[in-house]
Amino acid sequence: MSKGLDKVSYFSSYRGLPKSVYIVFFAQIINRFGDFVLPFLSLFLVKKLGLSYQDAGIAVMLTSLSTIPGSFTGGKIADHIGRKKSYAFFQLSAAVCMFLCAFLGNPQWIIFLICMASFFNGAVRPIISAIITDVLPAEKRKMGFSLSYLGINLGVSLGPLVAGFLFNHYIPLIFIGDAITSLIAVVLVLTNVEETLPDYSNSTCLNEEEKSEEGNALSVLMKRPKILFFLIINVFFNVVYTQHSFSLPMILDDVFGSNGASNFGVIMSCNALTVIVLTMFITHATRKWKSLNAISIAGILYAIGFGMIAFISSMPLFLLSTIIWTIGEIIMVTNFGVYIANNTPQNFRARFNAISSLSWAVGAALGTSLMGRYMDFFGVKAVWPLLFYLGLAGSAGMYMLEFRSNIKINRSKELN
Repeated sequence: MSKGLDKVSYFSSYRGLPKSVYIVFFAQIINRFGDFVLPFLSLFLVKKLGLSYQDAGIAVMLTSLSTIPGSFTGGKIADHIGRKKSYAFFQLSAAVCMFLCAFLGNPQWIIFLICMASFFNGAVRPIISAIITDVLPAEKRKMGFSLSYLGINLGVSLGPLVAGFLFNHYIPLIFIGDAITSLIAVVLVLTNVEETLPDYSNSTCLNEEEKSEEGNALSVLMKRPKILFFLIINVFFNVVYTQHSFSLPMILDDVFGSNGASNFGVIMSCNALTVIVLTMFITHATRKWKSLNAISIAGILYAIGFGMIAFISSMPLFLLSTIIWTIGEIIMVTNFGVYIANNTPQNFRARFNAISSLSWAVGAALGTSLMGRYMDFFGVKAVWPLLFYLGLAGSAGMYMLEFRSNIKINRSKELN
């Protein structure tokens, strides 16, 4: 009987959330399912447009960098004119850019439009986070971010299969399909999500940390050094996590030779399947954990999952490693947004979400550029012990941040 009740409770954790959260969940599935272009972008640039590997690499880098200014732009506009209107404008703009690519043959124009689409898609991400934060009280935000994350992975797990078929049979449809799914997501949000704006009077403020403040994003961030330290520590974690797509294929090639690429595909499928199957259960099991404590544990799982690769050489152990660091990924993602949301002034929510995305981008950039140089000197096998220590360092940093926060809270209670 108790087992049956536990199963029901896993699903019931997602019950009773505002309608807007469920709409965002379905919009994420549709939008990420239709993310046809980016997974095949480098292959498209080389095989279909005839670019060299070097030029294709530069184009992909520009596409990734375009999301950073887009994120800041979307955050600022959403904090001033509202979430829904901003979402519709940026998502539709991305759709138009992708749609035009289907009818162009000039590589320069196609790359330019893809970069613009990435700019607009980058603007959408902090807006989605702000919508979830606006409509949920602090105690339910973890479930809201968990549901959004699950929607992303459901879409990502299916979309590339369709995109692969279209890439081989009718290239223009990868752009048209991308645009159509974006349009569907916009219609879904416009017709079902209520507009939200920050409450500058603070009459509906949920806690002291979320009260509206005057000034610009930088000055407000400086008043909240714990968020700044949080984002700096997060860079360590993302340097580690980035290796799942950078160093992992190389070690698999080193261990398995010609089977390395196919084994990497199996590992990525294992990662996606683990996210889809376990997100609900892990979120339910950790729902009462404090965000910083949860993220600290996620870092330890990163350290173990990636660190053990230094000592393994069989595919079953690589799959075990993947499951371990993927559980860390689930805990990390579902608690990261919660901490930012609970410690951000409500009139800066979208902008602070944009700033937090910069932390991930810096980690990814350092994790590829510096680790590439590190491998040139010490070899790919030397990466994994380093990742073990970086993961533990990040966990220690998050634990100390939580410890200092508790000291300040206790002092404040004693003064009152």
